[in-house]
Amino acid sequence: MGIYDVDVRTIEGEDTTLAEYKGKTLLIVNVASKCGFTPQYKGLEQLYEEYGPRGLVILGFPSNQFGGQEPGTEEEIATFCSTTYGVSFPMFSKIDVNGENRHPLYEELTKAHDAGGHAGDVGWNFEKFVVSPDGDVVGRFRTPVAPNDPALVSTIEGQLPEKI
Repeated sequence: MGIYDVDVRTIEGEDTTLAEYKGKTLLIVNVASKCGFTPQYKGLEQLYEEYGPRGLVILGFPSNQFGGQEPGTEEEIATFCSTTYGVSFPMFSKIDVNGENRHPLYEELTKAHDAGGHAGDVGWNFEKFVVSPDGDVVGRFRTPVAPNDPALVSTIEGQLPEKI
């Protein structure tokens, strides 16, 4: 199963897949509203605004698996993201990214290795996966890597379907 075939639910509660994003560069991030890294939403939104016109789509997947830092309902999460950080990129319903109830999307994503050669479980909130327009995971960036980090930006730029 490829990532485009995985069933997901939007934060508004609509069942869908990621098929509508075929041909785009994806940055998939597990997010949380009450985390020390939550201000990364601002940088993610800046990336989306800058590179969205060239084919980048950021997909936010809330998870409450790390310190209970995403306790809210989908409605509360959506309101927080839009009013606090002006998030306009697609957000999805809360999921598990690790463990026996790991969402099938993260079953695929966590097979990817980070720069240190490590695959497997997500370490914390705001771990980032870059997916090529063909659906291949081409980069994995751990939580401390900021959205404007040169290595992350370079990976995204190298995958954008719309070149300058």
